[in-house]
Amino acid sequence: MVADDGPTDAGDAADTDDVDAAELLERAGFDADESVLTHRQAEVLALRERGLRQSDIADRLGTSRANVSSVEASARDNVDRARETVAFAEALAAPVRVEIEVGTDLYDAPKRVYDACDEAGVKVNQTAPSLMKTIGERAGDAVHGREVRSRLFVTVDADGKIRVRKP
Repeated sequence: MVADDGPTDAGDAADTDDVDAAELLERAGFDADESVLTHRQAEVLALRERGLRQSDIADRLGTSRANVSSVEASARDNVDRARETVAFAEALAAPVRVEIEVGTDLYDAPKRVYDACDEAGVKVNQTAPSLMKTIGERAGDAVHGREVRSRLFVTVDADGKIRVRKP
């Protein structure tokens, strides 16, 4: 369930009264036929991003707050899945793919990435400490201290952009 975080101060509530979800979706170029989101999911996300509470959205849409919460949770899940799908597709196309196994010391990861980049003729514009920090930050809870606790895939595209995925 998604928490119903309301406006941060009293002035915010008045600012949301004139929010038009259809206009927001139009300006953002939303197309339900091309999106992983339904129209209702996009509408709820747009209104939540503008500071409306779930209960206020429910009133506007003539439904319950519980329904809005469910729609929002499904929308956010769909967005997460879409991001993972894009990351996977980019990983498939990347000229450099390095698997970092469970138990690997994070200090060993930059050398493995540099070696794979050298083999593929791809330049990485990060020092070893910077690359280690990038991998650690993007891996999130898959890295604890210096230990890799979940399998990671580090990909580098032809422009040297680093992406870290947890399968």
